[in-house]
Parts: sequence; structure tokens; C-alpha cells
Amino acid sequence: MDNNPGVLRASGIWGVGSSVPERVLTNADLEQMVDTSDEWIQSRTGIQRRRIAAEDQAASDLALEASRIALDRAGVSAEELDLVIVATVTPDMAFPATACIVADRLGNNSAAAFDLEAGCTGFVYALTVGSQMIATGAFNRVLVVGSEILSCITDWEDRASCVLFGDAAGAAVLGPALPGTGILSHVLGSDGSGGDVLYMPAGGSRLPATEETVASRQHFLKMKGGEVFKFAVRAMARSASEAAARAGLEPSDIDCYIPHQANNRIITASASRLGIPLEKVVMNIHEYGNTSSASIPLALAEAWENGRIEPGDHVLLVGFGAGLTWGATVMKWMSDEERVL
Repeated sequence: MDNNPGVLRASGIWGVGSSVPERVLTNADLEQMVDTSDEWIQSRTGIQRRRIAAEDQAASDLALEASRIALDRAGVSAEELDLVIVATVTPDMAFPATACIVADRLGNNSAAAFDLEAGCTGFVYALTVGSQMIATGAFNRVLVVGSEILSCITDWEDRASCVLFGDAAGAAVLGPALPGTGILSHVLGSDGSGGDVLYMPAGGSRLPATEETVASRQHFLKMKGGEVFKFAVRAMARSASEAAARAGLEPSDIDCYIPHQANNRIITASASRLGIPLEKVVMNIHEYGNTSSASIPLALAEAWENGRIEPGDHVLLVGFGAGLTWGATVMKWMSDEERVL
């Protein structure tokens, strides 16, 4: 393998995997918890049910299962990993990094490992970082995971937000690829002036945990839904279009469009702006709700499992999230023969 530091290598996804908790929370269940209805939830979000972690499940637990599946499909052993990145806003703890916990539980005690926080855009950010590490020759095998236990920061008394979120994990193993295949382009961005649109006020150095912050429910996420909606449609369409252009493609060249699963109206509006027909759009929000950084890799893994992605297909991933952040990636799905071993 040529590791000439002056030559950028192509990289791509070798294997994908996902994991969701067993417990299903339906809209009918939520009707018994807060003042809402199945019709209200579905008409505004498209969500029918979501998965909720057990009390003893943490982000690393779901990440571990998704990672093992991805590694097996990639034909890569945990010992071969050079780097583990976990994108999450619900880590097991503030430190050590959940990535270090995952690497250890996989049986790798030498790989570099760190967590990355970019809200729901986290997986796209992590995928970009991982692919660039391979491009420069710094690493050869990278595990990228999006894992969330959003149920632990959801205010189950807030009927506007508690219907939206679920728990899940998705993972991808990255490795070198033949030129012209694999990951073709990235677009990342942020606008911190919108930080108060989607955030969790307490728990950090600004507002450490106190009796007052707990009593005032400041350790749960807060969201201005209308502003998020308007931002999301613009950001997703703009970044997706730019990522396609950087890859030398038109949106019409995209074979599979995998957006962040936040709201079915956001998804369909962004696809419409891009001119991508709905039959090319992957949507599983009805089944899982918004799983933040796990959303895109979960949908990606399911699309591959269901035969919606074939070698040679152009796949577009796009997301938006707290920060406010946005990001998009275009890839040409690889065959096994296009890996560089």
C-alpha cells in the first residue's frame, strides 16, 4: 500500500451496521403520557414509533453492537482499526470519550479514539474526519459511529419535543479505495448564532449541575421547532447541492438520497428543492423518530440491507443539527474489488 504523504488516497465505506433497543414506544403509548395524539404526531412529523433504551443501556452499548456488525461486513478485525470516532451528544459520561470505551470493548487498546459533537450532523462530520485521515495516509482502517440515547435528555413532560426522539446507533468502517470510487466530496458548515435554537442549557461549565438546574429541567434539550424547520430545509438543500457539484454531479445523478431523519416534511421539502424524486429518498423516521447522529448511519445501513444501494450508485448523505451545523457527503458506493488492501 502506497503511504506517500504527498499523495491523497481515495477512501470509502467497507461495511455498515446498526443497532436499536428492543423497547418500542408508540404514539399510542405517548397519548397515555402527555397531551398529544397519534394523528397530531404523524401529521406534523411522520413518526409512528421510536425505540427507547433500557435503563442499563448507554451510548457505548448500542455503538458496540453496530460496530461489530459493520466490522464483520467489512471483513476487518477490531485489532486492525487505527482510529475510532464516536459522534454523540449523549456520551456515556463527560470523560473518558465513549470512543475509548467502544475501542476497549471491541478488544483494541492501541487505536486512536475520540468523540465528536456536532449534533445531528455528527456522523457526517465524523465521516469527513475519518476519510481525511485515510486520504493523508495517517490511518488505514477507521471506525465511525453515531450513537445516541436521546431518551435520557428528553423532557417527557414537554409534549412538543418528547414525541420526536428515539435511541439508536449506526456504524461504518472506512478504508482506502481505488481512485474515483468511495467518498467523492464533503461540505461542512456551522452558524453559532443559532445556538439557542436547539441546545441543552445545563450540565457543562456554564451551568454545572445544581439542585436549581435540575428542578428547573435545564438538563433536558430545548428546541424552537419553527426555526429549526426553516433552517433545516435551507441548509440541507444548499449543502447537498454543493456536495454534488464538488463531486462533479447534478442532483439528478444521485441514486440514493439519505437525509437526517428529523421530520418527514423537512425531508420531502429538501428533496423537492433538489429535484430528487421520492423513490430515491430513504425514509425510516416513521419507525425510529429522530435519533440525532445515529439517524444517517442507521438509514444508510438499512438501505444497504434492503438492496437499495448497489456498487456504482451515487449516494448523498446530508444532515443538520445543533450548533447550528450542517453537512453533506457524496460517495460512489464501492464493490469489494474496489478496496485497496
